[in-house]
Amino acid sequence: MQAEERLVRGAQTGDERALTELYEAYFDRIYRYVVVRIGNPSDAEDITEDVFLKVLHSIGSFIWRGAPFSAWLFRIAHNLVVDYFRKASKRVTTPIDDVVIEGGADPEEALSIKLKLEQLNAYMTQLTETQQQVMSLRFAGSLSVAETAKVMGKTEGAVKALQHSAVVTLRRRFAEG
Repeated sequence: MQAEERLVRGAQTGDERALTELYEAYFDRIYRYVVVRIGNPSDAEDITEDVFLKVLHSIGSFIWRGAPFSAWLFRIAHNLVVDYFRKASKRVTTPIDDVVIEGGADPEEALSIKLKLEQLNAYMTQLTETQQQVMSLRFAGSLSVAETAKVMGKTEGAVKALQHSAVVTLRRRFAEG
């Protein structure tokens, strides 16, 4: 039995330590995925917390079916992001350029990163919704192609094709300036 499976089984029996370890292992990945998808750090924190509340309430129903636990977790996050956008017309959002650049970068480097993020955010909106989801899961969520395929209900080949076309589009946009 893998460490992740032991943690999940422990969490299913109410082991608080196992739940805490799962939370710590996945919080940053889920948050990055959500903030890239919605562009609002504050709302992304709320949604990420909601993901883990849902996990807490429904982990007992999780069944191992050949898919990693992370696929189930990112599916919950995806569903909450979809719900967020359904309600988006009633909200004022903070653009992704307000995300704080971490890592102690000097001001010039921080500005350069911020400008590139703004540019990337603008170019990402030109991708299809499915391409945006693949890019968010793969790079913000740090999921493998296989995990991304399971979360999206697609084949690995389809995920690779979507990622390739998105990367080609983004490269072309960056080259055009």
